[in-house]
Amino acid sequence: MESPRLATKDVGHSFQPQCETCSLNNLCLPLAVANEDLGLLEEIIDRGRPLHRGDHVFRAGDTFDAVYAVRSGTVKSYSVTSAGEEQIIGFHMPGEIFGLGGLSSGQHQSGALALETSAICRIPFDDIEPLSRRIPSLQRHLFNLMSREIQDDQQLMLLLSKKSAEERIASLLLSLSSRLRRRGLSGSRFRLPMSRSDMGNYLGLVVETVSRVLTRLQQSETLRVQGREVEILAPDALAALAGTRWQDS
Repeated sequence: MESPRLATKDVGHSFQPQCETCSLNNLCLPLAVANEDLGLLEEIIDRGRPLHRGDHVFRAGDTFDAVYAVRSGTVKSYSVTSAGEEQIIGFHMPGEIFGLGGLSSGQHQSGALALETSAICRIPFDDIEPLSRRIPSLQRHLFNLMSREIQDDQQLMLLLSKKSAEERIASLLLSLSSRLRRRGLSGSRFRLPMSRSDMGNYLGLVVETVSRVLTRLQQSETLRVQGREVEILAPDALAALAGTRWQDS
Protein backbone atom coordinates (compact mmCIF):
# COMPACT_ATOMS: atom_id res chain seq x y z
CA MET A 1 0.00 0.00 0.00
CA GLU A 2 1.39 3.37 -0.98
CA SER A 3 1.72 6.16 1.55
CA PRO A 4 -1.30 8.51 1.32
CA ARG A 5 -0.34 11.73 -0.42
CA LEU A 6 -0.51 14.85 1.70
CA ALA A 7 -2.20 17.26 -0.66
CA THR A 8 -1.15 20.89 -1.01
CA LYS A 9 -3.48 23.46 0.50
CA ASP A 10 -5.48 25.91 -1.58
CA VAL A 11 -4.54 29.47 -0.68
CA GLY A 12 -7.18 32.13 -1.27
CA HIS A 13 -7.18 35.90 -1.24
CA SER A 14 -8.73 36.00 2.25
CA PHE A 15 -6.11 33.58 3.53
CA GLN A 16 -5.43 33.66 7.26
CA PRO A 17 -2.40 31.72 8.54
CA GLN A 18 -3.67 28.55 10.18
CA CYS A 19 -0.47 28.33 12.23
CA GLU A 20 -1.53 31.54 13.97
CA THR A 21 -4.83 30.06 15.12
CA CYS A 22 -3.61 26.51 15.77
CA SER A 23 -3.83 25.57 19.45
CA LEU A 24 -0.41 23.87 19.18
CA ASN A 25 1.54 26.81 17.83
CA ASN A 26 3.42 27.20 21.13
CA LEU A 27 4.82 23.67 20.74
CA CYS A 28 5.48 23.30 17.02
CA LEU A 29 7.57 25.23 14.46
CA PRO A 30 5.62 28.52 15.00
CA LEU A 31 7.21 28.61 18.45
CA ALA A 32 10.39 29.79 16.75
CA VAL A 33 8.76 32.31 14.40
CA ALA A 34 7.66 35.85 15.18
CA ASN A 35 4.01 36.67 14.47
CA GLU A 36 4.89 38.84 11.50
CA ASP A 37 6.73 35.92 9.87
CA LEU A 38 4.06 33.27 10.42
CA GLY A 39 2.69 33.88 6.93
CA LEU A 40 6.06 32.90 5.45
CA LEU A 41 6.00 29.62 7.36
CA GLU A 42 2.38 29.01 6.46
CA GLU A 43 3.15 29.32 2.74
CA ILE A 44 5.39 26.24 2.74
CA ILE A 45 3.19 23.93 4.84
CA ASP A 46 1.13 21.27 3.11
CA ARG A 47 -1.96 19.95 4.84
CA GLY A 48 -3.59 16.89 3.37
CA ARG A 49 -6.57 14.74 4.15
CA PRO A 50 -6.61 13.02 7.55
CA LEU A 51 -4.82 9.70 7.75
CA HIS A 52 -6.68 6.66 8.99
CA ARG A 53 -5.35 4.09 11.45
CA GLY A 54 -2.61 2.08 9.70
CA ASP A 55 -1.95 4.66 6.97
CA HIS A 56 1.73 5.44 6.43
CA VAL A 57 3.15 8.94 6.53
CA PHE A 58 6.34 7.49 5.03
CA ARG A 59 8.13 4.15 4.87
CA ALA A 60 11.73 3.14 5.50
CA GLY A 61 13.68 3.75 2.31
CA ASP A 62 11.46 6.61 1.12
CA THR A 63 13.32 9.72 0.00
CA PHE A 64 13.72 12.30 2.75
CA ASP A 65 12.16 15.51 1.44
CA ALA A 66 10.10 16.84 4.34
CA VAL A 67 9.58 16.88 8.06
CA TYR A 68 6.19 16.40 9.63
CA ALA A 69 4.16 17.79 12.51
CA VAL A 70 1.22 16.08 14.21
CA ARG A 71 -1.87 18.31 14.39
CA SER A 72 -4.14 15.66 15.88
CA GLY A 73 -3.97 11.95 16.56
CA THR A 74 -0.86 9.87 17.21
CA VAL A 75 1.86 8.50 14.93
CA LYS A 76 4.34 5.73 15.69
CA SER A 77 7.83 5.38 14.22
CA TYR A 78 9.16 1.89 13.72
CA SER A 79 12.03 0.01 12.15
CA VAL A 80 12.15 -3.54 10.83
CA THR A 81 14.78 -5.94 12.16
CA SER A 82 16.88 -8.24 9.99
CA ALA A 83 14.43 -11.00 10.95
CA GLY A 84 11.58 -8.96 9.51
CA GLU A 85 10.07 -8.04 12.88
CA GLU A 86 8.70 -4.59 13.68
CA GLN A 87 10.41 -2.61 16.45
CA ILE A 88 8.60 0.54 17.60
CA ILE A 89 11.07 3.35 18.29
CA GLY A 90 8.79 6.25 19.15
CA PHE A 91 5.32 7.72 19.51
CA HIS A 92 4.53 11.23 18.23
CA MET A 93 1.71 13.28 19.69
CA PRO A 94 0.04 16.56 18.68
CA GLY A 95 2.49 19.45 18.42
CA GLU A 96 5.51 17.17 17.92
CA ILE A 97 7.81 17.11 14.90
CA PHE A 98 9.07 13.87 13.40
CA GLY A 99 10.90 12.60 10.31
CA LEU A 100 14.22 14.40 10.83
CA GLY A 101 16.09 11.09 11.08
CA GLY A 102 16.35 10.81 7.28
CA LEU A 103 18.28 14.07 6.93
CA SER A 104 21.80 12.61 7.08
CA SER A 105 21.32 9.84 4.49
CA GLY A 106 18.63 11.39 2.30
CA GLN A 107 16.36 8.43 3.06
CA HIS A 108 14.04 7.65 5.92
CA GLN A 109 15.61 4.92 8.04
CA SER A 110 12.30 4.10 9.72
CA GLY A 111 8.63 4.09 8.85
CA ALA A 112 5.87 6.20 10.39
CA LEU A 113 2.19 5.34 10.47
CA ALA A 114 -0.96 6.61 12.13
CA LEU A 115 -2.17 4.79 15.24
CA GLU A 116 -5.56 6.50 14.94
CA THR A 117 -7.22 9.05 12.69
CA SER A 118 -4.54 11.76 12.49
CA ALA A 119 -3.99 15.12 10.82
CA ILE A 120 -0.43 15.84 9.70
CA CYS A 121 1.40 18.96 8.50
CA ARG A 122 4.06 18.27 5.86
CA ILE A 123 6.88 20.82 5.69
CA PRO A 124 9.11 20.38 2.58
CA PHE A 125 12.74 20.52 3.66
CA ASP A 126 13.89 22.31 0.49
CA ASP A 127 11.61 25.17 1.55
CA ILE A 128 12.69 25.11 5.19
CA GLU A 129 16.37 25.72 4.36
CA PRO A 130 15.96 29.13 2.64
CA LEU A 131 13.29 30.15 5.15
CA SER A 132 15.54 29.28 8.10
CA ARG A 133 18.26 31.51 6.62
CA ARG A 134 15.73 34.31 6.54
CA ILE A 135 14.48 33.51 10.04
CA PRO A 136 17.53 32.42 12.13
CA SER A 137 15.35 31.46 15.11
CA LEU A 138 13.73 28.78 12.94
CA GLN A 139 17.11 27.27 12.15
CA ARG A 140 18.02 27.16 15.84
CA HIS A 141 14.69 25.51 16.59
CA LEU A 142 15.38 22.81 13.98
CA PHE A 143 18.76 22.14 15.55
CA ASN A 144 17.04 21.83 18.92
CA LEU A 145 14.59 19.33 17.43
CA MET A 146 17.42 17.22 16.03
CA SER A 147 19.12 17.32 19.41
CA ARG A 148 15.87 16.22 21.04
CA GLU A 149 15.66 13.23 18.67
CA ILE A 150 19.12 12.15 19.82
CA GLN A 151 18.06 12.58 23.45
CA ASP A 152 14.91 10.54 22.80
CA ASP A 153 17.02 7.71 21.35
CA GLN A 154 19.25 7.81 24.41
CA GLN A 155 16.22 7.86 26.71
CA LEU A 156 14.80 4.80 24.96
CA MET A 157 18.08 2.93 25.42
CA LEU A 158 18.06 3.88 29.10
CA LEU A 159 14.43 2.84 29.46
CA LEU A 160 15.05 -0.56 27.87
CA SER A 161 18.05 -1.09 30.15
CA LYS A 162 15.77 -0.98 33.20
CA LYS A 163 15.31 -4.49 34.56
CA SER A 164 11.83 -4.06 35.97
CA ALA A 165 8.76 -4.17 33.76
CA GLU A 166 7.06 -1.90 36.31
CA GLU A 167 9.82 0.71 35.88
CA ARG A 168 9.46 0.66 32.10
CA ILE A 169 5.69 1.02 32.12
CA ALA A 170 5.76 3.70 34.82
CA SER A 171 8.33 5.67 32.80
CA LEU A 172 6.20 5.49 29.64
CA LEU A 173 3.04 6.60 31.47
CA LEU A 174 4.90 9.52 33.05
CA SER A 175 6.27 10.53 29.64
CA LEU A 176 2.78 10.53 28.13
CA SER A 177 1.45 12.48 31.13
CA SER A 178 4.15 15.14 30.81
CA ARG A 179 3.62 15.56 27.08
CA LEU A 180 -0.14 15.93 27.53
CA ARG A 181 0.32 18.56 30.24
CA ARG A 182 2.52 20.60 27.89
CA ARG A 183 -0.50 20.74 25.58
CA GLY A 184 -2.72 22.07 28.34
CA LEU A 185 -4.49 18.71 28.71
CA SER A 186 -4.96 16.53 31.75
CA GLY A 187 -1.86 14.59 32.70
CA SER A 188 -3.66 12.50 35.28
CA ARG A 189 -6.60 11.23 33.21
CA PHE A 190 -6.01 10.32 29.58
CA ARG A 191 -6.57 7.74 26.89
CA LEU A 192 -3.63 5.62 25.77
CA PRO A 193 -3.18 6.16 22.02
CA MET A 194 -1.39 2.84 21.60
CA SER A 195 -2.45 -0.75 22.22
CA ARG A 196 -0.91 -2.91 24.93
CA SER A 197 0.82 -4.81 22.16
CA ASP A 198 2.47 -1.60 20.91
CA MET A 199 3.42 -0.67 24.48
CA GLY A 200 5.08 -4.04 24.90
CA ASN A 201 6.87 -3.79 21.57
CA TYR A 202 8.26 -0.36 22.46
CA LEU A 203 9.29 -1.39 25.98
CA GLY A 204 10.69 -4.81 25.11
CA LEU A 205 7.93 -6.68 26.98
CA VAL A 206 5.38 -9.27 25.95
CA VAL A 207 1.78 -8.08 25.94
CA GLU A 208 0.85 -10.42 28.81
CA THR A 209 3.45 -8.72 31.03
CA VAL A 210 2.09 -5.28 30.15
CA SER A 211 -1.42 -6.39 31.13
CA ARG A 212 -0.22 -7.97 34.40
CA VAL A 213 1.73 -4.85 35.41
CA LEU A 214 -1.23 -2.56 34.69
CA THR A 215 -3.42 -4.87 36.77
CA ARG A 216 -0.93 -4.77 39.68
CA LEU A 217 -0.73 -0.99 39.51
CA GLN A 218 -4.50 -0.85 39.61
CA GLN A 219 -4.67 -3.26 42.57
CA SER A 220 -2.17 -1.08 44.47
CA GLU A 221 -4.40 1.95 43.70
CA THR A 222 -1.58 3.65 41.80
CA LEU A 223 -3.69 3.68 38.64
CA ARG A 224 -7.27 3.21 37.56
CA VAL A 225 -7.40 1.45 34.19
CA GLN A 226 -10.42 0.72 32.02
CA GLY A 227 -9.54 -0.40 28.52
CA ARG A 228 -7.27 2.37 27.22
CA GLU A 229 -8.54 4.92 29.74
CA VAL A 230 -5.97 5.60 32.47
CA GLU A 231 -6.20 7.69 35.61
CA ILE A 232 -3.08 8.25 37.71
CA LEU A 233 -4.31 8.02 41.32
CA ALA A 234 -0.94 8.13 43.10
CA PRO A 235 1.44 10.19 40.94
CA ASP A 236 4.23 10.26 43.53
CA ALA A 237 4.15 6.47 43.84
CA LEU A 238 4.23 6.08 40.04
CA ALA A 239 7.15 8.50 39.78
CA ALA A 240 9.04 6.71 42.55
CA LEU A 241 8.56 3.44 40.69
CA ALA A 242 10.10 5.04 37.59
CA GLY A 243 12.99 6.42 39.65
CA THR A 244 12.03 10.07 39.24
CA ARG A 245 9.85 12.75 40.82
CA TRP A 246 6.35 13.81 39.84
CA GLN A 247 6.27 17.21 38.16
CA ASP A 248 3.00 19.09 38.52
CA SER A 249 3.70 21.35 35.55
